[in-house]
Amino acid sequence: MRERARERAAPVDGHRARKRFGQHFLVDRGVIGAIVDAIAPQDGQHIVEIGPGLGALTDALLERVDTIQAVELDRDLARRLRGRHPPSRLVLHEADALAFDFGRALPAEARDAGRRLRVVGNLPYNISSPLLLRLLERRAIVEDQHFMLQKEVVDRIVAAPGGADYGRLSVLVQSFCHCVRLFDVPAVAFDPPPRVESAVIRLVPRRERDDVDPAPLQQLLAIAFGQRRKMLRGTLLPWLAQRGIDAPEIEPTARAEQIGIDVWWALAARLSARAAGGPTAS
Repeated sequence: MRERARERAAPVDGHRARKRFGQHFLVDRGVIGAIVDAIAPQDGQHIVEIGPGLGALTDALLERVDTIQAVELDRDLARRLRGRHPPSRLVLHEADALAFDFGRALPAEARDAGRRLRVVGNLPYNISSPLLLRLLERRAIVEDQHFMLQKEVVDRIVAAPGGADYGRLSVLVQSFCHCVRLFDVPAVAFDPPPRVESAVIRLVPRRERDDVDPAPLQQLLAIAFGQRRKMLRGTLLPWLAQRGIDAPEIEPTARAEQIGIDVWWALAARLSARAAGGPTAS
């Protein structure tokens, strides 16, 4: 995508990007088309776009399907979007995505029929990590997610053990989702251009883990990665021992970023069993 000349979608005149909302509007038609192709939307699906902004991705999605939903915090942008698309095609929720109840976007009859949400969007960089964690809490009603994120955040999500990018976000998201990095997007694809590059990622919840409480894993990661330069013999292992949990698979001299996803998952299961009063397998 970097090599070719870029065809830019025409922005809506008169709107000044607001820093407090982290607004950088995607205007490259090639990138927009690639995102929509990756989503492959179909009529009848419950698609929710987070932060539609000036509506470039919204318009492209509505070329493929009859209706979508969107969550927009900026009242001026919400008003513009309502002027461009009737409510029969764009169901607009004027709300903060961090506080929005995504259950509202999935009708009871659809949930009863086993249907789930498809969530998409060019996420504001300043809320991307907390929003991803919030959506993990609602993963049972989510089919998949396609997001444009800061490249650094995508690097962290898909990171393997042993590197500087591997951390709490890597373990938590990979534990509950299949993660696929799709492609990178340069800053010139946006107006105004951000100071960083972006990337598009696909997240598909691991259905077999829909009913698993993420809290024990989050506890472990907070303890272990809270002082990530320290060896685990001085942080996590004493904490586990106080709770009667053995961790023979962890070398005392190891650091948190060296521990693989499967080990974290097994430890979380033991912690959950201990909290429930059951036995903990080592």
